[in-house]
Amino acid sequence: MSAIKESGKEPGEENATWPWSATWPLFILTLISVFNYLDRALLGLVLPMIKREFGVSDTALGLATGLAFIFLYSLLGLPIAWLADRFNRRNIIAIGLGFWSLMTVLTGFVTSIWQLAIARFLMGAGEACGLPPSNSIIADLFHPRRRPLALAIFGTANSIAFIVFFPIAGWIAQNHGWRAMFVAMGVPGMIVALLLLLTVREPARKTPPRERERLSATQIFADIRALFADKCYAWIFAGVTLMGANVWAAGAWTPTFFSRVHHMGLAEIAGTIGPTRGFIGAAGVLCGGLLIDRLPASRIRWRLAVPALACLLAGPAEAVFLLGSDRAVWFTAFALTSFVTLIHQGPVYAATVNIVPERQRALAIALLLFGASFIGNVVGPSAVGFVTDLLTPRYGDMAIRHSMLIIAVTPVLTAACLMRAAQLYGERAHG
Repeated sequence: MSAIKESGKEPGEENATWPWSATWPLFILTLISVFNYLDRALLGLVLPMIKREFGVSDTALGLATGLAFIFLYSLLGLPIAWLADRFNRRNIIAIGLGFWSLMTVLTGFVTSIWQLAIARFLMGAGEACGLPPSNSIIADLFHPRRRPLALAIFGTANSIAFIVFFPIAGWIAQNHGWRAMFVAMGVPGMIVALLLLLTVREPARKTPPRERERLSATQIFADIRALFADKCYAWIFAGVTLMGANVWAAGAWTPTFFSRVHHMGLAEIAGTIGPTRGFIGAAGVLCGGLLIDRLPASRIRWRLAVPALACLLAGPAEAVFLLGSDRAVWFTAFALTSFVTLIHQGPVYAATVNIVPERQRALAIALLLFGASFIGNVVGPSAVGFVTDLLTPRYGDMAIRHSMLIIAVTPVLTAACLMRAAQLYGERAHG
């Protein structure tokens, strides 16, 4: 079931050099992932403009922008991943990229909240074609020893979108309007889709896909049951889902926390979160990949134990950030959490593609994304909001300081899940 031999070494251990021929495909896939994160997040930059123009409530705007996207994105992610495990992944990514980029452009032409919701709904369908097939391709391009670093580089896409493209999008929106922003950010994605088709080949799979197998809910659920029968994968899924709740809750409520607890203005909040989450978060992703990349084969369980320890460190760091009053103290803790909470990305996805059958890689990644994105997005922010409402009569604006301690607990639980997965990972390697 795994590429890991009983000796603890992987096939071709001695020749596990960096494949420079795979650098261009990795660059293109990372760029596509940048647009994947960018296009879905653009709306958050211009919500006040859209609210003024359409005259809608915050609730309606939230449902149209958030739920409309995440519902179809999560729902279609599994069958699309199932297809990607059997058919040409490059073409699936290119079609999805072209489609969601078109939806981004069309968002610039909507005239009502309902049209906006439909555009977001369809954008979610397109973006479901992005991450799982990309992870599967990267797994075929790189030796298991090099996958953590390759997937860590791929994992910097979110930070790149935040650091490089958000300021450009914001400038366009401020100077030319929100509609121009969507058009300007959507067109490049169509060009990249064409570039992918012209310059990147579908890599060969070691195990030929069963292309004649028809898409059916029965077969998809059978494959899902088979994945969860693997206890190592099940523990990884639990850890990734818990960490997803952490990331979504922190992303949704940290600006409000800064406003209510530290009385910061919007410009100061943006100036604090942007560079910290962007640059330091990217450093965490890369350091996680580099560290695992240099571990000897005999330390194979540490490929999951290291991210587990990073998550364990994130728990107290989150608590210090939330409860600290001195700016130097809480900002240092905030920077530390930005670093350690993303260390797990590359190693965890690399371990996943190593332990599952080749024909189930995209589906396995799609399930992890479903846990982190859908379950995490539903549970994390709503749990913090619910506890905040419960505590507000007693603590007032300071209630959020206590309710957000949820994000200090989830990394510790994630660490426990990944430690158990690391133990099973090591046992599998040694027979």
